[in-house]
Amino acid sequence: MSVYLAEFIGTAILLYFGNSVNAATTLNFSYAKGSGWIVTAIGWGLSVTFGIYAVGSISGAHINPAVTTSLAIAGELEWTLVPGYIIAQVLGGIFGATLTWLQYLPHWRKTEDKAAKLGVFCTAGAVDQKSANLVSEIMGTMILMMGLLMIGANEFTEGLNPLVVGGLITLIGMAQGGTTGYAINPARDFGPRIAHFLLPISGKGSSNWSYSWIPILGPIIGGGSGAALYYLIFKDGTNILGWIAIAGTLLAIAYAVAVELKADKTTA
Repeated sequence: MSVYLAEFIGTAILLYFGNSVNAATTLNFSYAKGSGWIVTAIGWGLSVTFGIYAVGSISGAHINPAVTTSLAIAGELEWTLVPGYIIAQVLGGIFGATLTWLQYLPHWRKTEDKAAKLGVFCTAGAVDQKSANLVSEIMGTMILMMGLLMIGANEFTEGLNPLVVGGLITLIGMAQGGTTGYAINPARDFGPRIAHFLLPISGKGSSNWSYSWIPILGPIIGGGSGAALYYLIFKDGTNILGWIAIAGTLLAIAYAVAVELKADKTTA
């Protein structure tokens, strides 16, 4: 099996399970409706775990363009592989989200809330402040990438590594996910958002494309800065791309803080 097909399959597994967790907890007449954020966080963690188990031995199971680009920035993946990985991941996201639509086929018609239906597929800010939303995605993915590299530096009993990564995803969901729904993965958001746009979902409403750049740009910057910081702290330093990612993170934080301070003065 090619690495690209593996990434397609792994990402499809991730999004079929993950989007289905969202559907189960939000769509009307689902037995799991209202089961809460803990179920969501654990469900997404296990979704990542099984995506890794499926294809980890073939492609490394990045199943996330931010991981792919971060590993390339760190020099652990050839840049020539990056476009193919990302295309496969996005297509896998579309396919996995489509399977979720089929899984819950009659429930879309029974659910009137358009935002809830969109939320099955993709993310949005709990507070609509895009500068802060961008920082949330940057920080969440920075933690993800540093965590993945730290996990990779340790030796585990054979077959245990994907469970540990799933635990990391669950922790990020519980701790950092309340702000934006923790996409921390451009394919996880962009692929299902395309599916939402294309599929004949009953009463679906807008796909909210004005927000779509945040779960793409944020994870790319955050993943790159996370890899750069890991190499600065634990290895021999980073390269120019790593420094650019760190600079982008600092600029995004400074701008978000300035916007929030301005808002504070306005409401005072």
